[in-house]
Amino acid sequence: MTIIIGLYTLQLHLPEARSLKDKRATLKSMTKRLHNTYNVSVAETDENEKWQSAEIAIAVVSNQRRHSEAVLEKCVAFIEKNYPQVLITQQTLELL
Repeated sequence: MTIIIGLYTLQLHLPEARSLKDKRATLKSMTKRLHNTYNVSVAETDENEKWQSAEIAIAVVSNQRRHSEAVLEKCVAFIEKNYPQVLITQQTLELL
């Protein structure tokens, strides 16, 4: 059996965040909604102490490469649609 781990790392810019509290509220909402909607794991992985920037990683496990890629692409589209105050400045997709 083949196991595919899909990992999307996103660099985010939050220009409207005025404090760490603003940033964390947005990220908490985003990570919870992504997990509940797409059954993925999401974590803030870098830029923890900066108000207007963040790095998050989204991971999915599947037995099909195509499925992993599709789920991760849907997550990015979800962020772009539902969080217009968050700009994705860089993204990296890895399939292991």
